[in-house]
Amino acid sequence: MKARKLVSISLLIFAFLSLAGAACPQTAPLEPAQMPARTSFYFLWRGLPSAEARKSSALFSLWDDPDFAPMRSGIIESFANHAGKDEAKKQMARQSFDDFATLLENPFVFGFLGKPDSVVKSSGAKWQGIFFVYDRSGKEALLTKTVLAMRAQGQETPQISQVTIADVPALKIERKTGASYWVETGKYAVSANDPAVLEEILPVLLHKSAPPATLTASAEFQEAQPLLGSGLFEFFLRIPRIKEFPADNSVKGFKIAPLLDALKLDSVHSVAGHATLEGGRTRLQGAVLGDPSPSTLFDIWSQAKSAPASLSFVSPDTVSYNSGQFNLLALYEIAKRAMRMYMPPSPQGGPDLIESIAQSRLGMSIPDALGLFTGEFASIQTSPSLDAAKQSYVLKITKKPETLKLLRTILSDRVESEKTENDVTFLKISLSGSQTASGTAQWNFYHVAVTPDMLLASSRSETLRQLLAERRTSVPGNEYSTLPKFQSARSQFPAELSSISFLDFQRLDWQAVKDKWLTDAKSAARKKKTVAQGGEAAKQQPEGVAIPNWLSSANPQVLSHHLHFMAGASWKDAKGLHFDQWIE
Repeated sequence: MKARKLVSISLLIFAFLSLAGAACPQTAPLEPAQMPARTSFYFLWRGLPSAEARKSSALFSLWDDPDFAPMRSGIIESFANHAGKDEAKKQMARQSFDDFATLLENPFVFGFLGKPDSVVKSSGAKWQGIFFVYDRSGKEALLTKTVLAMRAQGQETPQISQVTIADVPALKIERKTGASYWVETGKYAVSANDPAVLEEILPVLLHKSAPPATLTASAEFQEAQPLLGSGLFEFFLRIPRIKEFPADNSVKGFKIAPLLDALKLDSVHSVAGHATLEGGRTRLQGAVLGDPSPSTLFDIWSQAKSAPASLSFVSPDTVSYNSGQFNLLALYEIAKRAMRMYMPPSPQGGPDLIESIAQSRLGMSIPDALGLFTGEFASIQTSPSLDAAKQSYVLKITKKPETLKLLRTILSDRVESEKTENDVTFLKISLSGSQTASGTAQWNFYHVAVTPDMLLASSRSETLRQLLAERRTSVPGNEYSTLPKFQSARSQFPAELSSISFLDFQRLDWQAVKDKWLTDAKSAARKKKTVAQGGEAAKQQPEGVAIPNWLSSANPQVLSHHLHFMAGASWKDAKGLHFDQWIE
């Protein structure tokens, strides 16, 4: 677990919570039962939850906490700083942020309609199926203000004209890059880049007519329906069938349809999911649905397991753990199928040549080399401050001697040292070299430990030795898997999993985390300044280094009051690959 993952959590908080007010979820402006059958994608935001739900939710209560106010202000200020040095532009950006947050109190739908047959059959016809429908109830004036401000941005002044689409007045906004259309009618604001899209959407919104066939009638939607219909938001993406791609459609000379056929894209039907509030939890559930028969894209995920082998390295002091199981041989076969489309097997080239080169350089075939790894990958973080030196990575292996031989072959002269202690072989690997102004050489190293069944890696050898010691001295009944919080999280998921992860917020030293972030931010900013100024002089000017305001103003203790635990998992079954993650 690196610092950037905690930053991504902050962005998750921002995405959910940078919203003003406490409105209740409303009816969506366009439900799937109203969308045309050709709808291939939609994202539906149902508006903010009720005040009571916000109070119960860990994330929303964090955002509303007065002690979090400086960080809220810092986030908004960082947003404004992207507008540049012009103070007027910064003030406009701050106001835009506030306006945008207020607009998100109401529901909206963003989606895409697939090409109609008339466009598919028309040679050279371009289709832009994007649409946006917003419930502007109570936000009419604010919406107008925001739209006008957005149109005013940029160097080009758009040409605006009045047109009529589906018997409704509309604005046509033309720029050099193309045209878009904007309609405000009744309680709705609607936008699209193609008038044909509005001709389908507007009659449904105004209750004048219904589409001849709706999205809910499609097999893909019905397959995904258990994941849809509730929550803060939901999303649905129908994966196009190969026959829907024109035979001559290509990218840089490579035809798309044959490649997708080789990858067996038709085995994947859709991607769908939703986010819900469940008391203190914010939960995201979804799936990649399709036909997980053998020799399809679903082969990438190996057979699920009840407990990953790397879990034996996890101690009660572990802060975060992530483990996934992949089928490396299947992934290689999928890549070969794709290569064969453009590189036919032959003695002079293609996959056969790649196999031959690998055999000569590795001393074994690619399948044999991949077979040395079971496909289980894990990362473990034991530092309360998220120190990268305490981060380690674990790979499950099958044969230690052959794995060591492969490592020596691949790494060659980068192996600085090697020694064996009992049944563990330690390797010190040189990553890269650099030179200071005084001419002193500096080298970056990584450390690897190979046991009879595992390969461990870290930037510090001490971290590996501590991890190995934890495994050797683990007392039965005191493993992490026996802790109530882990058992409680594990019970939320099926018995056999393709991946599992957790982050224990309560084990973090938030002040130390903040201090580390500040140090890293200053170091990155100083390095950027040094490069910009082109010399060592900039290194002597730390006072000019800027760091994000939201980070410097953060009160780390408020995070510990609201954030307790995050867990997630994925698993494969007869319907596809499912994922479930929650934070509380």
